[in-house]
Amino acid sequence: MRFCLNCLLFACSLGGCASLPPGSDYPKSATAALTEPEATPIGKQFAAAAHEHGTKAAYRIISVGVDGFLMRMEMINTAERTLDLQYYIFHGDESGKLLTDALIRAADRGVRVRLLLDDGETVPGDEQIFAIADRANVEVRVFNPFAYRGHNQLIRATEFLFNHSRLDHRMHNKLLVADNSIALVGGRNIGDQYFQIDPESQFADDDVFVGGPIVHDLSGTFDEYWNSALTIPAQALHGINTHQRHHKAYADKVEKAGFDYRSKLDSGEPLAGIMAGRLPLIWANAEVVCDSPEKKRTADSPGIASLMYAPVAHAVAQVQSELLIVSPYVVPSKDELHLLEDRREHKVRVRILTNSLESAPELSAHSGYMHYRTELLNDGVELYEVRSRLGNARGSGQSMKLSRYGNYALHAKLYVLDRQRLFIGSMNLDQRSRRINTEVGLIIDSAELSQETAKRFEAMALPENSYTVTLPSGPDKSPHLVWRTVENGTAVEYNTEPARNPWQRVEVKVLSLLPLDSEL
Repeated sequence: MRFCLNCLLFACSLGGCASLPPGSDYPKSATAALTEPEATPIGKQFAAAAHEHGTKAAYRIISVGVDGFLMRMEMINTAERTLDLQYYIFHGDESGKLLTDALIRAADRGVRVRLLLDDGETVPGDEQIFAIADRANVEVRVFNPFAYRGHNQLIRATEFLFNHSRLDHRMHNKLLVADNSIALVGGRNIGDQYFQIDPESQFADDDVFVGGPIVHDLSGTFDEYWNSALTIPAQALHGINTHQRHHKAYADKVEKAGFDYRSKLDSGEPLAGIMAGRLPLIWANAEVVCDSPEKKRTADSPGIASLMYAPVAHAVAQVQSELLIVSPYVVPSKDELHLLEDRREHKVRVRILTNSLESAPELSAHSGYMHYRTELLNDGVELYEVRSRLGNARGSGQSMKLSRYGNYALHAKLYVLDRQRLFIGSMNLDQRSRRINTEVGLIIDSAELSQETAKRFEAMALPENSYTVTLPSGPDKSPHLVWRTVENGTAVEYNTEPARNPWQRVEVKVLSLLPLDSEL
């Protein structure tokens, strides 16, 4: 809902109460995840493997963007009984249409498909997914939808303005579960940007593949959202055409991104490698952390529905030596600032990797981040801001071919705790994730996965890939920050914030004057 932030300044003075979304009286049945997943081939395989590992489940980090796309395609292609998908964004671009084609094929072979989407960031073309809502074995529901179904930004912002207390509440979760046996959870939405195949924009992100008993817990979170009063069947929304014809997609962009996409898909990789044991899995204990779908609606009753922050904060509070944070947006709440301050007082090294101004996907979010940099640096936190053009593609999640376009940005949400535990999920280090959006993730007790993620952090924090942001040295006490990097093998220092152009600096400076932090 970042396009509505300026309207919120006026909306806050209008009041208004949270109500149920349009279509809430439309009949819908409560359904649940597959009750006997071990009856499916993948369920049987992971049930047998889990028996050897006690309470542990199997994990593998998916850092390469195109592998995130392939894994989704292959999980959909492999499912025999059920598919549950929950996403904040499901774009109608090339990758979105290819995944829609795969869902259609799954439904045609008898797989029950439940697709749950948020309605906050829909753009023209995304309606293609509703073309499958009336197909046999498919049900599509929309979380907290707008009444207006078009894409006129003024009309959409006006509706938000007069109903902000409801529409400000968004479902930011990202989850895919196949046969209640394997799952994919993390930060990626559905769209070309998130799979790093679009020359115009690439978002670096991570998923974690999950197999074993903890998948049932993830399915439980999906069921809670699916059956929530805030979740509306697509057929109930005026203006959604569930009878439109779906047009088959072609993989031109994927094939031009510098990856051997077609041969991987034909061979079923990377999922086939995981199932055959060629790609190793890490077995570990973990905890599912997930907000209630009622989070924003019960904001006046702390702890009732905001269930994500407490376990993550508890894990951070236990860190003894090093905390690594990757977040595209850094607009910390008071709680989060106090938590970082406390760790610094205990001599914990805290390092944060986020977007620079030049790579920032959302200038409004960057404008909020600007308010906290000096305070974080004064507390001894180390800040790294990723560049939009990388000097080294290692760890970036994309091919060298795509890296040359220079439209790189972070989208991952990761915490590495003493290189022994790892949080991965949808939660940013910002006040919107803390207070307003619903989120989901995993806290995994694994030194192997933690150290793997730390290596990627180190690669992206290299001077040729990021700006190291510091306070100025010397006795002049200048309020200006310093950005240090390496360009073409030469160390460079900037006293003015690097940007794509001067207008970008002007725009973010104006936005920083507005009281938007609580919405970012």
